[in-house]
Amino acid sequence: MKLAEALIIRADARKRIAQIQERLGRNISVQEGGQPPEDPQELLRELDRTIAEFTRLAKNVNRTNASTPFDGDITLTDALANRDALSMRHSALSNVIRQAASFSQQTRYSLSEIRQVVTVDIAVLQKQADDIARQFRELDTAIQQMNWQIDLLEDDIN
Repeated sequence: MKLAEALIIRADARKRIAQIQERLGRNISVQEGGQPPEDPQELLRELDRTIAEFTRLAKNVNRTNASTPFDGDITLTDALANRDALSMRHSALSNVIRQAASFSQQTRYSLSEIRQVVTVDIAVLQKQADDIARQFRELDTAIQQMNWQIDLLEDDIN
């Protein structure tokens, strides 16, 4: 199985876990004398099976990522961390840009009010954010491409 396939199956398992939890919530109580639409014990067994599948896949994905060379001296795990860092940096810059833009558009109601001034260069920050977004896209594309080429390490390590 390719790493990308395992990632898709793992994501599906995560969704199924959430759905089973919702179904459990709808079936844990009924009016006295009534029957729940689904057997809560069977749902609990299904939840356990799905969590076990998710755990097995997560371990295998993590092991595969940690042992797969990505680009030069880094592993796929390192590339994923770099992508996350780019995402966080872009989000932070975008937030600063939004806040700075809102301050720069504020008007004073009277001349006696204290004027707020922006302390950052919005254009420079926007250029940085755009560059980071490009770097993120390029790295993400390379990671996704690699995911479809790498075979998942499937030796389960409970």
